[in-house]
Amino acid sequence: MRWFARRLVFYVFAIWVALTLNFLLPRLMPGSPIDGLLEHLSPAQLAANPGIVQTYEALLGGGHHSIGQDYVTYLHRISHFNFGLSTSNYPTPVSEVVGRTLPYSIFLVGVAFILSFVIGTGVGMVAAWRRGRFTDSFIVPAFMTVSAFPAFVLALVGLYFLGLKAGWFPIQHAYDSNVIPAWSWTFISSAFRHAQLPILVIIAAYAGGWVLNMRTVMINTIGEDYVGMARAKGLRDRRVMTRYAGRNAILPPLNGFAAQFAGAVGGLVFVEIIFSYPGVGYTLQSAVLGNDYPLAQAILVVLSVCVIIANLIMDVLNFVLDPRLRTS
Repeated sequence: MRWFARRLVFYVFAIWVALTLNFLLPRLMPGSPIDGLLEHLSPAQLAANPGIVQTYEALLGGGHHSIGQDYVTYLHRISHFNFGLSTSNYPTPVSEVVGRTLPYSIFLVGVAFILSFVIGTGVGMVAAWRRGRFTDSFIVPAFMTVSAFPAFVLALVGLYFLGLKAGWFPIQHAYDSNVIPAWSWTFISSAFRHAQLPILVIIAAYAGGWVLNMRTVMINTIGEDYVGMARAKGLRDRRVMTRYAGRNAILPPLNGFAAQFAGAVGGLVFVEIIFSYPGVGYTLQSAVLGNDYPLAQAILVVLSVCVIIANLIMDVLNFVLDPRLRTS
């Protein structure tokens, strides 16, 4: 219980640091949220409404306040999930924009990253157990070669060859243009079909790291005495590989899951831009280019908190799976 309390305090502090950095970064960028609104107005409209800048500042909660007052107001709003109004989608609330885009990214990264972890650790475990055979000699190098390329390069290659040339997958957006988003089989099947190629790209980009990590740890684990004892008892190879060697070898890769997840979230922006996939990464790019600071801040908060929560979940899983932590 004390271990969990210490970790919880650490992650609460990490969330506070992330929120503080998120508050400071937009204020160091050129321009202001008002600029994004004024871009939609003609010179004639600006001349006819001389007080429109002050009006927009009041609507967005701005004004001539000290940075300390702005910071307190910012934390108060965040605690009530009030991110203000989106200037690029004015007057739509930021929470509504994030609520529309976040489910697509959660589905995309969640499914792709879990599959890459399962496939990578599975292939690495089999390759280490059967060293020198087909899986170790051909499958592992293939995974490593593909994973050597950045995710956005694989996205461009997949888009061109599998989407445009072969026509196996849709090449843009999250669903067909004639489909209305709803909890219906038509929409769900269309969304799944459009997500297949981005998911395949993310798996190809990150599975190789899990393969190499799991293979390395598994080779060291196979030499342990308890694995040799299990073999001497006459247990089946599959059981020894999974229940004895694999169960212990998976702990180090599991510890690195959250760190790799943070990298996948960062690469998500480029993948969504290439596929015009309307997730938070694509929306973040549009918000930054349009000086929509409230929307950009909200997305950065959501991404930061997701990564921190992923780290917390991995810590808890590691605590449950590793008895050494419970006895320390």
